[in-house]
Amino acid sequence: MPESKHSVHSAFREKLVEHLLVGELLKRSWQRGDCSIEISRPEVDRAGYDLIAECNGHVRHIQLKSSHRGSKTSRQSVSLSLAGKRSGCVVWVYFDPDSLELGPFFCFGAEPGEKLPVLEAFKTAKHTKGNAQGVKAEKPNHRVVNKGQFTCIESIDGLWDNLFGDA
Repeated sequence: MPESKHSVHSAFREKLVEHLLVGELLKRSWQRGDCSIEISRPEVDRAGYDLIAECNGHVRHIQLKSSHRGSKTSRQSVSLSLAGKRSGCVVWVYFDPDSLELGPFFCFGAEPGEKLPVLEAFKTAKHTKGNAQGVKAEKPNHRVVNKGQFTCIESIDGLWDNLFGDA
């Protein structure tokens, strides 16, 4: 699959990866035998998260990021608003560029029930595109988090445990 397909249709791909992840979480809940996970989406994207997932008594506000395996992306922009949500976290989903198989997963956040680490200590993010003069303005409500700050999780089971605890 040519690289251009990933950039030309990035909005389509982003939504597809989100649906695949939700499907995997629902499947995991089914396999556990409790079918207890609830997934919601905000009507408006202004609070720094893409999904709300509730299970095992934990509500996780999840900001989703995605990259195909082999991507050179080494950092992500994280919304400061996410830090205001108890159990807010970032899930960075890697996927195979051809098959769209998910994994590994990278997570940034605390244990279920705990707040994000203090984001103000991180560098302020900038817009990806410059203005007419080529200057990339700062995004004052976003911080840059390097990949090394994320926890690598190899499987959907590991992601489940990270998000909701091992019950």
